[in-house]
Amino acid sequence: MKQNKRYFIVGAIVVLLAFLLGVYRLPYYVYQPGSADGLNDVVQVKDGFTSQGEMHLVTVRGGQATAIQFALAKIRPFHEVYELEKIRPKGVSKNEYYHAQLQMMESSQEAATVVAYKAANKQIDINYDGVYVMSILEDVPAHEKLKIGDRITNVDDKEIHKSEDLLEYVKGMEVGRQLDITFMRDGKSMAKTVELVKHPKEDRAVIGISLVTDREVEVDPPIDFSSGDIGGPSAGLMFSLEIYDQLTDEDITKGYQVAGTGEISYEGEVGRIGGIDKKVVAADDSGVEIFFAPNEGGKEGSNYDVAKKAAEEIGTDMKIVPVDTFQDALDYLEKIEPKS
Repeated sequence: MKQNKRYFIVGAIVVLLAFLLGVYRLPYYVYQPGSADGLNDVVQVKDGFTSQGEMHLVTVRGGQATAIQFALAKIRPFHEVYELEKIRPKGVSKNEYYHAQLQMMESSQEAATVVAYKAANKQIDINYDGVYVMSILEDVPAHEKLKIGDRITNVDDKEIHKSEDLLEYVKGMEVGRQLDITFMRDGKSMAKTVELVKHPKEDRAVIGISLVTDREVEVDPPIDFSSGDIGGPSAGLMFSLEIYDQLTDEDITKGYQVAGTGEISYEGEVGRIGGIDKKVVAADDSGVEIFFAPNEGGKEGSNYDVAKKAAEEIGTDMKIVPVDTFQDALDYLEKIEPKS
């Protein structure tokens, strides 16, 4: 009887340890190299042109860590551990964070569509339907005044038609500045005074909210996206190149496997993203030959610098190309010789 009880206790301890090591999630997030997936099946322009080569969307895998994953990430190259609150701010649920990432993906697809259709001189019409609050930091004054889904119409005396209007208006203001924000909620117009706070990572004042512009973009020929559960804005540059490639009869891939990363603005500017070293590894593992990296105007420590260093560390022959705009990437592809 005593021996059976001992076996039961040992078994319970083993089960508990297995749970703690392999199932229980720690308040940490692990990022590691993901994959480089072809965009031919993700982006489909009606009656679009095909290419010999292919554009690729490069991802980083991430998730809340178990004890085993945490320990392995500390010793494996190109794995990185973050405190959970630095990835998903306090007060933002896992579901809210997931939907925010999907919304950013949709916004990047829309921006890429605008950039590519304009560059290809194809028909495009854009109507602005408002600026909506997508998320709010918990420890900022705006948290008590605004709600997710509020449609902001005015800040002080300035009309807000797109998120860039608000970002430009706040730019250069000091922490503590009071803003009168007018917004629509449940069909009613409301106004609240909100105080600016310091950005958690940068030396500038912010409201502490993220925004999304509700645009209605109509294009001809029509386009469809099938990105599934991939989130975030970092595929914008590659989306724009893939769309342009399908819209024009010239094969801009020249037969190469092309990848890259970078958020794309509606003006075609390529912005910094996180985890680019891991994306370099993922792209190399998938046989990519050309990789575009945000140059950030050539500043020290740019995405391009980090990508080039990662490429040197893994000894890849993949060409790392710095770009500041969609046009930079397009110019590079148009100048290279077709793959023999």
